[in-house]
Amino acid sequence: MNDCIHTPMIQQYLKIKAKYPNMLLFYRMGDFYELFYDDAERASQLLEISLTKRGKSAGKPIPMAGVPYYNIDNYLAKLIQFGESAAICEQLASSSQNSGLVERKVVRIITPGTISDECLLQEQNENIIACIIEDQCNYGYANLEISSGNFRIKELVNFDILAIELCKTNPSELLYPENFKNFHLIKNFRGLRSRPLWEFEIDTAYQQLTLQFGTKELKCFGVEQACLALRAAGCLLQYVKNTQCTELLPHIKSITLEHPKDHIIIDYDTCRNLEIISNLDGGTKNTLYELLNKTSTSMGNRMLKRWLQKPVRNIAIINHRQESILELQNSYKTIQPILQQIGDIERILARISLRNAKPRDFVRIRTAFRQLPHLKKISSNFKTEKLNAIFKQIGEFKKLCNLLEIAIVEFPPILIRDGGVIAKGYNEELDKWRDLANGAKDYLEQLEIKERKILGLDSLKIGYNSIYGYYIQINRNHINKIPKHYILRQTLKNINRYIIPELKTYENKIIISKEKCLILEKYLYESIFDYFIPYIELLQLSIQSLAELDVLTNLAERAWNLNYHRPKLQQNPIINITDGRHPVIESVSTEPFIPNSLLLSTENRMLIITGPNMGGKSTYMRQTALIVLMAWIGSFVPAKKSLIGNFDRIFTRIGASDDLASGRSTFMVEMTETANILHNATNNSLVLMDEIGRGTSTYDGLSLAWSCAHYIVNKIKSITLFATHYFELTFLKNNMQGVINVYFDAIEYEDNIAFMHTVKKGSMNKSYGFSVALLAGIPKELIKLAKDKLNELEMENYHFHSNSTTSNLQKQTVEKSTSITNIIKQINPDNLTPHEALDLIYILKSII
Repeated sequence: MNDCIHTPMIQQYLKIKAKYPNMLLFYRMGDFYELFYDDAERASQLLEISLTKRGKSAGKPIPMAGVPYYNIDNYLAKLIQFGESAAICEQLASSSQNSGLVERKVVRIITPGTISDECLLQEQNENIIACIIEDQCNYGYANLEISSGNFRIKELVNFDILAIELCKTNPSELLYPENFKNFHLIKNFRGLRSRPLWEFEIDTAYQQLTLQFGTKELKCFGVEQACLALRAAGCLLQYVKNTQCTELLPHIKSITLEHPKDHIIIDYDTCRNLEIISNLDGGTKNTLYELLNKTSTSMGNRMLKRWLQKPVRNIAIINHRQESILELQNSYKTIQPILQQIGDIERILARISLRNAKPRDFVRIRTAFRQLPHLKKISSNFKTEKLNAIFKQIGEFKKLCNLLEIAIVEFPPILIRDGGVIAKGYNEELDKWRDLANGAKDYLEQLEIKERKILGLDSLKIGYNSIYGYYIQINRNHINKIPKHYILRQTLKNINRYIIPELKTYENKIIISKEKCLILEKYLYESIFDYFIPYIELLQLSIQSLAELDVLTNLAERAWNLNYHRPKLQQNPIINITDGRHPVIESVSTEPFIPNSLLLSTENRMLIITGPNMGGKSTYMRQTALIVLMAWIGSFVPAKKSLIGNFDRIFTRIGASDDLASGRSTFMVEMTETANILHNATNNSLVLMDEIGRGTSTYDGLSLAWSCAHYIVNKIKSITLFATHYFELTFLKNNMQGVINVYFDAIEYEDNIAFMHTVKKGSMNKSYGFSVALLAGIPKELIKLAKDKLNELEMENYHFHSNSTTSNLQKQTVEKSTSITNIIKQINPDNLTPHEALDLIYILKSII
């Protein structure tokens, strides 16, 4: 656009907007932030605000939308939810003599992944910004939680692992190179930002990272070999610095290279099926996270969620946590009330580091500092090495506490621009200017009393507004009493407002003293940030330790009150649970939970579980996985005794529904999840498979279930719990090593059924489907009709298979009176097709 055809104000706007083309520019005009042109139209749709057209520029009406300055944070929070970014342009000075324009400048950039403002963040969730880069089938991934300074990178060997990482970190903003080939893989993520290729160059990355950390190289962080991930980290760091308008981010002190083998990998389907963080409806009610989360601080809350999403595989770390939990069971009642007073100082420290902390942030961190001596007293009683290390790192920070005690008033205003933040006695010059301002105020009160007496008007008042300054207000009925030296400044309906030379003199003194006070207060306030900077690293260690103490104390309370016991861990894959319970179902059930035991190892790798619907199969499987997960975050578990092995991944294939958005049927969803397990599980994995094959016909379903079980036992050799209604699968035990049959019993009496919820060795060849249907309310006459149809189908199947090509094998078997076990031993299942396997099953069934 040609500047000469626009007004000076629009010229200024367009010049600033050109620097932020992909952001909504909030342009301060008095008491409103205004948006123009395309920004106005977009904001009106997203924020549901009025779109107007006021004035003209270049001969055309200007689209315009605005929001009040005092309510800007609420509108920004809405934009963040949509993945939008915004630039906040403020007025910096009064009108210039040349153009009459107010000087303006962008002072704040808001993007979904780089916000640190308390009102824009969810206290229970990490707010992650991430960056991704690809090289053939490999991916470099970097993510940063700016409000804590946690900076992590990973190198991932395929998109499946990357998808798991993206799901767990759930970035609010995701950066990617402009030539990213597999964009369809990330297109559904929010806050996508394309970045130029030069930002991903390795030399640029090294320069950015070494400058940030103040080092000559990156060897000290153990990341120098992760070239692809470092390129992503360099781009991410540059982007964050640009949004914060700074060359350094003081609270980002290091970078961590994470290895996939360090944690038990839990993909999205498993996390959802086990209802670890969210339930099947997407909420947190009746989840493991909700049950275990009795943390006292938001930073402890977020750490617990990280532990649940990424259980560590280091036995030494877990043993230290367990020992701490054991000792904290005697003192959690003392520690938790203290931690509740500390609050979310992790994010407060980030705002201090970025120099955008508000006065009340300093009050809250001062309150936290006041609690640290109380924690130190408690720490003297602990013997655990881990707890002693935690309390040592927490420290006390007496100098910082003393500074805040004398520098900040007890109850400051929200913003420094409101004044009155710095305490009396902290600075002599500030106290002097305040005394002048307060003295002038006292004088005005005396002047008001004096003028009332002179004029004999009790209604006379001295007031102030931003346009006319200080004035004397008199009712128009008393206009005849106005002296000549009273100068009229404003006429209203029933009153007049005047000034006098004496009042104008003191008005100047008040204004000057107020301005001096505010300028000096801002300077002193900024100096407090400077005082904190050298302590940032120690404060981060302290905060990390406080969060860990919070989580461990929380798990101690859970163990004590929920009757959890310490599990034993070992490297080899094994699960030996005595009287295990489902932690969540136990907590919400009104009936006593019936515990069950389980033993699986490298010798006995697969459990074939049969039993009726509602009998407890799925609960049994889920509780096993949850106990394993809890053990590897360091928690005690709901079992009398347990020995838990070290697993690389937990897989689940439980439940299914149509994925209408992607056009996938129930059976397609089931097969996709099954294929993921068959391709990625190892002999160190834990696999839960429930009702494989139920989404298709009986023959196809049974064939697929049989083949999957056969493949897992003989090829993958993972620890597996395999629940099924195809009782024919129980024959796998007879000719395959490592297979065990168990079932959940039920008692049927007339039309009633009682579920025992107790696991027993052996198998069940009855599903109790009719009894469950009756229990669900299906009419009895319909049940009778179904039973008649079942008898008819069974007879047809019997005659069909009696006349099949396998009837010779059946006759030979009967004639020779060979036992079922001998038949199975003579047949190699690897040489059978699924249909031949089915024929064999029907032969065996007819013999029984």
